[in-house]
Amino acid sequence: MKNLLGKISNVTDLRKLEVSQLPQLAKELREYIIDIVATKEGHLGASLGVVELTVVLHYLFDTPNDLLVWDVGHQAYGHKILTGRKDVFDTNRQFGGIAGFPSRKESKFDAFGVGHSSTSISAVLGMAIASNLKGAKEKQHIAVIGDASIASGMAFEALNHAGVSKANILIILNDNAIGIDPSVGALKEYLTKVKSDKRLAIQNNIIKALNFDYSGPIDGHDIEKLVLELKRLKSVKGPKFLHIITKKGKGLQKAEEDQVTYHAPGKFDKISGERLKKEINLYTKYQDVFGKTIVELAEKNEKIVGITPAMLTGSSLKLMFDKFPKRTFDVGIAEQHAVTLAAGMATQGLVPFCNIYSTFLQRAYDQVIHDVALQNLPVIFCLDRAGLVGEDGATHHGVFDLAYLRCIPNLIIFAPRNEIELRNILYTAQKGLQHPIAIRYPRGYGNIVNWQKPFENIEIGKGICLQKGKNIAILSIGTIASNISEALGLMSNSSNFSHYDMCFIKPLDQNLLKEIFTSHKTIITIEDGVVKGGFGTAILEFAAENNYHNNIKTLGLPDNFIEHGSIFNLQHTVGLDAYSLKNTLTSYLQKKDA
Repeated sequence: MKNLLGKISNVTDLRKLEVSQLPQLAKELREYIIDIVATKEGHLGASLGVVELTVVLHYLFDTPNDLLVWDVGHQAYGHKILTGRKDVFDTNRQFGGIAGFPSRKESKFDAFGVGHSSTSISAVLGMAIASNLKGAKEKQHIAVIGDASIASGMAFEALNHAGVSKANILIILNDNAIGIDPSVGALKEYLTKVKSDKRLAIQNNIIKALNFDYSGPIDGHDIEKLVLELKRLKSVKGPKFLHIITKKGKGLQKAEEDQVTYHAPGKFDKISGERLKKEINLYTKYQDVFGKTIVELAEKNEKIVGITPAMLTGSSLKLMFDKFPKRTFDVGIAEQHAVTLAAGMATQGLVPFCNIYSTFLQRAYDQVIHDVALQNLPVIFCLDRAGLVGEDGATHHGVFDLAYLRCIPNLIIFAPRNEIELRNILYTAQKGLQHPIAIRYPRGYGNIVNWQKPFENIEIGKGICLQKGKNIAILSIGTIASNISEALGLMSNSSNFSHYDMCFIKPLDQNLLKEIFTSHKTIITIEDGVVKGGFGTAILEFAAENNYHNNIKTLGLPDNFIEHGSIFNLQHTVGLDAYSLKNTLTSYLQKKDA
């Protein structure tokens, strides 16, 4: 009975087993995930919760011919292991290894690339409609979505369409009452009632009202029940909905008890589940600088409110929630709603701090333009995880924000160089700005130990000179300045360079730029976002508008998607680490026209 997983290299091997062997396989698969993630790190709890479902889906359905989409993909580790990636699973999220999320270019079993939530139903519906048009009506189309993700507006839009489509789709609701933080909202409360009162499932059922064949809720860890119900649903045509109850972190006691921490726990002991102690870091994470500062400000300014779309812990807005629960709002996975909610609050004189990861603000672009900027409402956007974020890869890098925001009228855009600047811009922003402002800051730790200094006001649109040199001017924005300073420190001829932190990409410090362009022949811009349309492009536009003919070089991220790996590895790949910058800067000194 033992070591079934060792004999399985693909789903063909899996389908040779007897149903009675599947519980043993599920046990081994769960242990394998724990064993690898304990030392390699990654997302743990979500995948542990769907092990039985993963095994049964690949056992009963003809994947990859039948199309299976995992919403977000935090829950897809078992799926990857069973679909030919077991032997390379230890490279998961590592530089050059397999991705932490399903990826179409990685495997034919990954029917759709997922990294942002609530996309699975729309994608599967599109696939099912395509199958109908091609005459492949027997093909199965399955989406697995969590109770936090299904509360998103996009998921409801897809359900609304799918219910009248007659498409052959199966939506499996993985209901564990938690996303990254505990699920919130009226739908979550309804699902809780359904679990305790089966009459609701039969009678007053929201999903049935949308024309789905609803079944459940059933125990998502009971393989026999899953096999029976999924076999039945295979023969049912049209839109189907299976509601299963699971436990996030199933099989590891610590992960079951602390589901928030063990969503992505870092390294831990695979037997006890205890997280391994890390070296004490004297520095503070930028998210905690935000979290601690907003509490400090909210204590003095009762108009301050905090808003986040399902990222209370990740944004450190939970610090405010713990102290001011009535002024802190977790709206669930609903970025569009979060932005317009903040706009509505701003119309009534509140001071909304809307904290959204940079990559997720992309999902609310219209709301930023139409509901906030067009009406010139002073919403304070705090864009966590800006720039390269590391192992989560292309779906999570916050590298487009400068480019997609700077074209919006009325919007101020600021990137702090360090923790003190972040603290001071938060203070400045809540003092009665007449425009919306976007404040972008990176994932991870800063480099100042004692950052909690007395507040100082920041002059909007004012840049600063960090180093005055002779020949070449380096212009930067945000925390990439530390890499530049390190690079200059490695050079024996750094006195040839001036270094300016422009602070604001919008409005630009026109007076400072005129001084720079007048006194330096060569200008180099450096940013941790995409070059196309970003900070460097803004400087090129300034030069053109003012008829300057200086030599201008723009450094930043290239015009392609950056994959996963440590931030250092990724910066080195694109030439933004200190040593690469040193070499690049040296090469410019050697050019005759410098």
